Amino acid sequence: MRQALVVALLFVAACNNTAAPVTGVIVASSARALVAAPDLSDQPSFVDRTGRLPVLSLQSLFHPTYNVPHDPAHVRTILVTGDVIPARGVNYFATTRHDFLWPFRPTADYTKNADITYVNLETPLFAGCPVDPNSGFTFCGDARFVNGLTLMGAKVVNLANNHLSNYGAQGINLTTQLLEKNGMLTSGLGPVAVIDVRGIKFGFIGFNGVGRAIDREGLKEGIARAHQLADIVVVQFHWGKEYERQPLADPHVPTPDDPVAIGHQAIDWGADIVIGNHPHWYQGVEVYHGKLITYAHGNFVFDQMWSEETREGVIGTYTFYGTQLVGATWKAYRIYDYGQPVFMNPADDATALQTMEAASDQLATRLSEPTTRPVPAMPAPPATAPVHAPT
Repeated sequence: MRQALVVALLFVAACNNTAAPVTGVIVASSARALVAAPDLSDQPSFVDRTGRLPVLSLQSLFHPTYNVPHDPAHVRTILVTGDVIPARGVNYFATTRHDFLWPFRPTADYTKNADITYVNLETPLFAGCPVDPNSGFTFCGDARFVNGLTLMGAKVVNLANNHLSNYGAQGINLTTQLLEKNGMLTSGLGPVAVIDVRGIKFGFIGFNGVGRAIDREGLKEGIARAHQLADIVVVQFHWGKEYERQPLADPHVPTPDDPVAIGHQAIDWGADIVIGNHPHWYQGVEVYHGKLITYAHGNFVFDQMWSEETREGVIGTYTFYGTQLVGATWKAYRIYDYGQPVFMNPADDATALQTMEAASDQLATRLSEPTTRPVPAMPAPPATAPVHAPT
């Protein structure tokens, strides 16, 4: 009885410390259920906790340690494929199948799942293109392939390459009219292609360096013009030596410009991301002054079945938080039946990405840049007893 009275008096005393007087009957609260300790691994991303964006590096690209938030107010994505060349064997087999969606169908659900899908179309498209699987290096494709580009979600089509002009000015004009009629913008023929994604404007320009030198002054002016119209400038190049894992010049084709030098200049002049294609193999990537340079994505739709390397490629998805690139993923595929890319199984996909990472490290080592395997810190020397002079 006395113990109960003491408890009651303590409770009243505690309540009297509040501003309002205690009145009425005091009822003891029920016992609280025990709760588990918080799961500290289930935390917001680095961006949400600190307000600072992660520093882009090869390590953060291939071995990310943070999760980019899925917040449409801040996050935007660009998806980029390798070369799309629905010509020669691709055109022949699609025509005989009466199915011009055939090359794009297995990957379409993935490729259209981005804010902007950006492809390099390396052939003119028009009605009446000759159907000849042995047409050599003069490329064209049936106009109905535009339905495949629509299926895969293409919004911007780069036309700055060495095969678009295979059927002259008429082939170029028919192609641009066809794409525009189907709601696609083009890069590489002069005007900046600008797309507004929820308030962030992306500007796309393209340059061909195969068979000619890239116009450096035109590149500088093009980037400056794009910056006047857009918040993020995307530059695509057709460049480099074919059938190589590293970006190299090739004086014999000729592709006289070193892709590394051109890519660096593009970043120095204001490009926010550099996209590369043409070598027919996927290559390593580089982070230069905090910006990403992708040198080649490989073939995407093409008939080069004569080697494993030309049958493989990667689709890159590049994620921006606001106007800063904060992450990238690559998904590997293999081409079947002279023109249809199909995603690799997990084991082969992992091997392809390891190959891409190794090529990136090799390039970084060549350029004395950080690799995906940072040098570990040297351990501190062991403490030693002080040395006293002899007495």
